[in-house]
Amino acid sequence: MLNVLSLFDGMSCARIALDKLGIPCRYYASEIDKYAIKVAQANYPQTIHLGSVTDLSWNDKHLHQHLQPQIDLLVGGSPCQGFSFAGKQLNFNDPRSKLFWEYVRILKQTKPRYFLLENVRMKQESQDVITEALGVEPIAINSNIVSAQNRYRLYWTNIPFDTPEDTGVVLQDILEDGITDRDKAHCIDANYFKGGNLKSYFEKNRRQLVFSKDVSNTQRYKMLGNGFTVDIIKHILKGITNA
Repeated sequence: MLNVLSLFDGMSCARIALDKLGIPCRYYASEIDKYAIKVAQANYPQTIHLGSVTDLSWNDKHLHQHLQPQIDLLVGGSPCQGFSFAGKQLNFNDPRSKLFWEYVRILKQTKPRYFLLENVRMKQESQDVITEALGVEPIAINSNIVSAQNRYRLYWTNIPFDTPEDTGVVLQDILEDGITDRDKAHCIDANYFKGGNLKSYFEKNRRQLVFSKDVSNTQRYKMLGNGFTVDIIKHILKGITNA
């Protein structure tokens, strides 16, 4: 039984990957988004949720009375807004991206056998700071090799693994209906309730649009103005079974 602590857990993607690998685990999660927690609890009601990472201390004696303290695997994808080239690039001055240091703090407290941190492509200076703090070089992977979405990410880990092979999947392969003008989807964000629009789609590469098959190519291009990463995590965690 693998004892796993997931920081910035979201909808428990690491748990999904472990399940796909058939690795049984006792799963502890730190997350504050109520919707993400609701999804995770619906899928994995046995998950032990621990609240905000800023309030979490693995050295807390009260915590040890109720939980198995020895962590085998620490995973996390700390907030990326300060690092992303799509944002203001405040880097560690952004209070969200500064939470990376909470990951480092918990890493030092738990001393797990394995660790994994995921984040976005960023300035070399910020990348170097994270590399020095974790003691391993990042591996760059675009999840488009195993999915129909462009999702370039950096992975810092001490788990031995090779980059997965390109599956060749394209966006049209996974559409239930309609057609698309590209092989790989743009960024999927949390604002789809606002609807998609051409400006956001073509200028910012956001909110992937799918066109009705009833629209001709001529009409479609006039409309255009004449103009995601469980499988990756699964592939990395597979290295645990081979180590």
